Amino acid sequence: MPGDTNTSRFNISGSVYNAGNIGGIAGNSVTADISIANGQKQTLAEAAEEIQQLLDQVSQTNPTTTNKEKIIVVGEVVDKIENNPTLKVKVINSLKSGRVEAFKESIDHPLVNILMATIEGLGEVE
Repeated sequence: MPGDTNTSRFNISGSVYNAGNIGGIAGNSVTADISIANGQKQTLAEAAEEIQQLLDQVSQTNPTTTNKEKIIVVGEVVDKIENNPTLKVKVINSLKSGRVEAFKESIDHPLVNILMATIEGLGEVE
């Protein structure tokens, strides 16, 4: 019903369906929305895990005492992300999903804030 805040409308293949229809397409639409949300969470977790590994790997072979050293390590990690198209897409999609804080919290590394400030611009540059 128009004006009813409990009724959702979906435009699927040019046809409009009301979510208020019992047994209609609404159940499938909600399931699709949940699947997309779960897929985004999985991509975020995968990207965070890969970045965690990169930060750990690069930090083991490079000092991170001074600010300059920290920036060098972050730069190397960013280069590795940019040279891995699959990872780059995962990172950009995770950031575009609006879950930047969840992404940051998923990475346990002292350089995460510097890295995030750097990679947030990856999607904007393209």
